[in-house]
Amino acid sequence: VCRSNKSPWVCLTCSSVHCGRYVNGHAKKHYEDAQIPMTNHKKTEKQEKVQHTVCMDCSSYSTYCYRCDDFVVNDTKLGLVQKVREHLQNLENSAFTSDRHRKRKLLENSSLNSKLLKVNGSTTALCATGLRNLGNTCFMNAILQSLSNIQQFCCYFKELPAVELRNGKTAGRRTYHTRSQGDNNVSLVEEFRKTLCALWQGSQTAFSPESLFYVVWKIMPNFRGYQQQDAHEFMRYLLDHLHLELQGGFNGVSRSVILQENSNLSASNKCCINGASTVVTAIFGGILQNEVNCLICGTESRKFDPFLDLSLDIPSQFRNKRTKNQESGPMCTLRDCLRSFTDLEELDETELYMCHKCKKKQKSTKKFWIQKLPKVLCLHLKRFHWTAYLRNKVDTYVEFPLRGLDMKCYLLEPENSGPESCLYDLVAVVVHHGSGVGSGHYTAYAAHEGRWFHFNDSTVTLTDEETVGKAKAYILFYVERQAKAGAEKL
Repeated sequence: VCRSNKSPWVCLTCSSVHCGRYVNGHAKKHYEDAQIPMTNHKKTEKQEKVQHTVCMDCSSYSTYCYRCDDFVVNDTKLGLVQKVREHLQNLENSAFTSDRHRKRKLLENSSLNSKLLKVNGSTTALCATGLRNLGNTCFMNAILQSLSNIQQFCCYFKELPAVELRNGKTAGRRTYHTRSQGDNNVSLVEEFRKTLCALWQGSQTAFSPESLFYVVWKIMPNFRGYQQQDAHEFMRYLLDHLHLELQGGFNGVSRSVILQENSNLSASNKCCINGASTVVTAIFGGILQNEVNCLICGTESRKFDPFLDLSLDIPSQFRNKRTKNQESGPMCTLRDCLRSFTDLEELDETELYMCHKCKKKQKSTKKFWIQKLPKVLCLHLKRFHWTAYLRNKVDTYVEFPLRGLDMKCYLLEPENSGPESCLYDLVAVVVHHGSGVGSGHYTAYAAHEGRWFHFNDSTVTLTDEETVGKAKAYILFYVERQAKAGAEKL
């Protein structure tokens, strides 16, 4: 209708092709025009056959039902949806479409002006790619975009060899999963790798992380369904499962071979969590010293706990201060949250310590020290807490530095650290918008090659440091500042 070549959707009832809802919405209008007024039961039965409710995105091959207003993961018993996908894939690869593809490229290039921006007087392309929301999956998209901008972590996965999960006729083709196939041969590492490779390619259309979401459903039952989830909880599950899969090897590639391919990750800088170390623990892994003192006999107990992130309380005296410009009382800073986490505290009656010398539970004090800092310091601000019946959100603004976060004063042995080894620079921020953990919306800010971007599902916009600094952070990712070459020689 509108001659657009962006976001084409094919109706699976009549094969007509229209543009998607993010262009002019003619595919949805096609569905609406096909509706028949339900006057009696017989017409309703006929309506089931003629309603043009299900369509497929010709770019990502994801299937959508307009009646449910949601993406469809199921297939028919005969696997007809998969056959349509394979047919479209063959058309895409055939010589018949190669000429059309070249013309499409020319048309796309002519529309690039919308993604051009001026930096230092010169025009450059906005190369960031958004992630489609598959139905309340903004929690996943915000974490994926943040991790994709942690260079050392992202590059490791992108450099892994591609692994095809299917053999025979379909080897070398894109793989699509549906719940009805019952495919047990899934790899989180492989789908995570594919998603990271799809980002920062300068694509005009947002990438659909449908295959990754399928694997998440398969191996993380907590995240099945389309309800809103906690982004921090998802990040921990994702990192833990990537760590476990890399430990055991995947699709015939052993863990030792994978680790050897990245020479930057030496054995000395890995922090082991649940077995052998991987890129996950090498990048995010740190060690805490937990120090408990019995207040009756003075016995001191120490233990070391590995961590991938630190969860920080927002001190209670700041909880009513919601905005940066609010004048009532002092501003809450990230340092206040870190100090609250590491300061000496007396354990309450519900947390009495079992003293081995006194042979019974006694009053005691607890203090955390950081024994080893990670390459990437992930700080989670505890914005959600339980009251009598509800999980409420602490909407307090917390001021955080974009550069030079100094962690030396929280170290167990600060004298053994180098001059810049304790300094961290911000690389990504995840923000929760809304009032409850089961509702609201997640977006992310991330730095890429000196520029800050705002990732809001399919939409990616260039932003500035001032806007990032005003965000009510939920998760902060800080990267260890590298010592300068001159300092190393000295």
